[in-house]
Amino acid sequence: MFKRLYKKVEELRPLFAEGGKLHAFHSLFDGFDTFLFTPSTPAGKVGAQIHDGKDSKRTMIMVVMALVPALLFGMYNVGYQHFLATGELVRGSVTCDLFWKAFGFGFLAVLPYILVSYIVGLGIEFTVAQWKKEEIQEGFLVTGFIIPLIVPIDTPLWMVALAVAFAVIFAKEVFGGTGYNIWNVALIARVFLFFAYPTHMSGDSVFVRTSGTWGWDEGKTLVDGFSGATPLGQLATTSDATLIPVDFWTAFNGLIPGSVGETCCWAILLGACLLLTTGVASWKTMLSVFAGGAITAWLFNAFGPDTAIAHLPWYMHLVLGGFAFGAVFMATDPVTSARTETGKWIYGFLIGVVAIVVRVLNPGYPEGMMLAILLMNTCAPLIDWCVVQSNINKRMKRSQKKEVAL
Repeated sequence: MFKRLYKKVEELRPLFAEGGKLHAFHSLFDGFDTFLFTPSTPAGKVGAQIHDGKDSKRTMIMVVMALVPALLFGMYNVGYQHFLATGELVRGSVTCDLFWKAFGFGFLAVLPYILVSYIVGLGIEFTVAQWKKEEIQEGFLVTGFIIPLIVPIDTPLWMVALAVAFAVIFAKEVFGGTGYNIWNVALIARVFLFFAYPTHMSGDSVFVRTSGTWGWDEGKTLVDGFSGATPLGQLATTSDATLIPVDFWTAFNGLIPGSVGETCCWAILLGACLLLTTGVASWKTMLSVFAGGAITAWLFNAFGPDTAIAHLPWYMHLVLGGFAFGAVFMATDPVTSARTETGKWIYGFLIGVVAIVVRVLNPGYPEGMMLAILLMNTCAPLIDWCVVQSNINKRMKRSQKKEVAL
């Protein structure tokens, strides 16, 4: 089958080549060609080069595969939370029929967000590539998959489309495209929505779909007085220092309100194992994020203010909100993170620290992970520069000592 497909692609290639009837769409053809098959063109025309079949598109596809468990569970959780809100489902008593009903509802609720994200983002990518007469860049394969996983399920689709367009144009293309962006593009879409439409990004109802599957009856609440606040949202709005809305295993399993892909830690852990096994993500960055968050949360728990979120056990911080998802899938982005080995430890540790500081000290924004990663994206080049400069200074000192000894 693959041989026949390859033969068909080769037959169509002349139509999209220079002088062909469909040359105007050569970037589109090239994008699908390199998506299906390993590029046959060499990386360089001069000098010895050693290559294998692994290119950036294959790496991006590996990240997408790692995100699939979080997506599938998120779809089920969307339906689960919806039917809890309507009273059709009782927590802890899910039958086989209700399971598939919940998953089907969540699938139909999340699918439009994925379609909108890819249609808008890839449409801009294709247009820019055609205009610049370059091949289509592969970075949006991951970005387009992550954006639907980090927004509340009740976010209007037109807002998502606007955020995707803003992020791709102003956080990516203006810097030169994939590999040149300073900030994580998916997080820029999220931060655009958070500051432009704050009422749709936080609150006690936006994380649970309380309207129809496709959202045509937007704003129609199914249950009077319904509250679907996330555990962090509940902690931020109370002064009861003894309140812990959920236990550890409930939070770890992820059957709680939240953005589509961020609630289930075991699904995120499956993705982390794949990324680490294949060498796509840095274990140093990933581990240091959790270390920084755990230490900071423990310090606040021991010496912090007398508030509910400050007294939350350190291990609960790691499984609530977007902490785990951000540590695994966004802090490890190789383009926007630190690249030196020592720098990865510093970069990840500071993300964990800043995320917990924002959570505890800013009750108006109980999450913190998004801002922490974007801040450290900005500082990553400086961290790498300091690490490199420190190594240079050490070598110069060693060289001077040797000269003196001689």
